[in-house]
Amino acid sequence: MAHTHSVQAATRRMALALFITLGFVVVEAAAGIIANSLALLTDAAHNLTDVIALALSWYAVRLTLRPANSGKTFGYHRAGILIALFNSTTLVIIALGIFYEAYQRLLNPPAVEGGLMTAVAALAFVVNLGTALLVKPGSAHDLNQRSAFIHLAGDALSTLGALIAGVLIMLTGWYVLDPLVSVLIGLLIVWNAWLIIRESVEILLEGTPRDIDVVALVTDIQQVAWVRGVHDLHVWSITRNMRALSAHVLVDDEPISMGAGIQRGINTVLQQQYNIAHATLQLECVGCEPDTLYCELNSIDHG
Repeated sequence: MAHTHSVQAATRRMALALFITLGFVVVEAAAGIIANSLALLTDAAHNLTDVIALALSWYAVRLTLRPANSGKTFGYHRAGILIALFNSTTLVIIALGIFYEAYQRLLNPPAVEGGLMTAVAALAFVVNLGTALLVKPGSAHDLNQRSAFIHLAGDALSTLGALIAGVLIMLTGWYVLDPLVSVLIGLLIVWNAWLIIRESVEILLEGTPRDIDVVALVTDIQQVAWVRGVHDLHVWSITRNMRALSAHVLVDDEPISMGAGIQRGINTVLQQQYNIAHATLQLECVGCEPDTLYCELNSIDHG
């Protein structure tokens, strides 16, 4: 129930941030055209991707409320990972367009209305910072929400750069600062996008979470009473904060009631020390299976 309330609160915050950002995109794009500012037009384009990203993230968060079924036994939690990957990939494409346009303007910098650019950039900074703070709760534990937060936080930093460029243009008349700021914005976009793409791909490839030391994990499992060894170990993430584990655990030939206690002990270690709440453990007698830590799937004959 607490998780459901948290998800519903996240969808409300995202919806509010979406409408605020959409309204501002129209204002900023018009100002960029009037001021002939690539920095403002660049930021408006980035804000437009934020609208799309927020809409997709909002939908993905709502999908996680759907229960698991026979066709989706893990539910719809991976939808957020797919959205995060899509959002980040589109950011890279947009950044490439920004670099091309900035290159053209660096060759022949056009005049820019520094006053209007500064005023709109200041307003953009307030809007972007406010919407980023709106979607920040929960972003530390959810890659989908994190991608939306990074979109907006990156915008806040980029509009701060446009604001500084506008002030400097008014003071110096150096119009070349406008495309230079756009390049810096583009680099920021690419860096943030790469971090999310890398993590999304690792999750989709069932990679072991980066903060988990498998050697230490196996050692801790073996400290549980009656455990003699571990093999066929798999550790992966369903989402950024939802981890799963499966393993074969070697124990002495004990009654089934003893096995239940061993499983409880292992699950306690996994949940408290490694944030793994979903574990599938197969108990086996010592000597009945080869003691290979990782299962080599390529060696399995699929018939």
